[in-house]
Amino acid sequence: MGETSRAETLLETKGLKKYFKTSRGMLHAVDDINIRIAKGATLGDVGESGCGTSPLGRTILRLLEPTGGQIFFSGDDVSSFNRRQMKTFRQEAQIIFQDPYASLNPRMSVSSIIAEPIIVTGGAARDQLQLKVQHLMETVGLSNRLTNTYPHELDGGRRQRIGVARALAVDPKFIVCDEPVSALDVSIQAQILNLLMDLQDQLGLTYLFITHDLSVVKHISDHIAVMYLGQCVEFSPAKELFQHPLHPYTQALLEAIPTPS
Repeated sequence: MGETSRAETLLETKGLKKYFKTSRGMLHAVDDINIRIAKGATLGDVGESGCGTSPLGRTILRLLEPTGGQIFFSGDDVSSFNRRQMKTFRQEAQIIFQDPYASLNPRMSVSSIIAEPIIVTGGAARDQLQLKVQHLMETVGLSNRLTNTYPHELDGGRRQRIGVARALAVDPKFIVCDEPVSALDVSIQAQILNLLMDLQDQLGLTYLFITHDLSVVKHISDHIAVMYLGQCVEFSPAKELFQHPLHPYTQALLEAIPTPS
């Protein structure tokens, strides 16, 4: 974290916590997380199922209200934002969900899904709306012939491209990628990862990339945070983590990556 100076930091959390009340007591899904993400960089957030990676992303966006701690975005304390400030923040910080089918309205066409956030935020004049939708479809690699199709008519890769286009529709600075390739075939995973990296270069986007698979974030991430039982047990540059993992849990995750024989 020391390599990321405050001047270039886009997002920072201090002591961020998210607890859930259960019949057995409080579940510490996110427990005292301190991370920084530089503008234009990607932080890979890795851990097994149930370790708190997805709750961390959703708490940062305040889709889940934090139990404690602070979230800073461009130096402003998101955890204290009112409704008006949150509306602005939601345009600057978006999310791509894990399951593209479950996160898309099956009754809406491709163009309607992409246009909806633009309409809600007033991001384009009525006569410019369709042009912006077409531009977004081209940007993420969706053919214009798919404009009036519905999610159930498309494969998983195209559905996830719709999810990416919808996230881009409000011109965000920061995107939480919540396991965006885990539901896809391996060949399609590579296409979506390459798309995300290309978009980052073109648009200067900043990512929090959540996954259970260390091999997925090896090339896309600048830094990697390893989470275990709601806590960040290791944080280091991506190359350093793969070459010199320090925590036994990180070492176990690396050993679990399949190697071709």
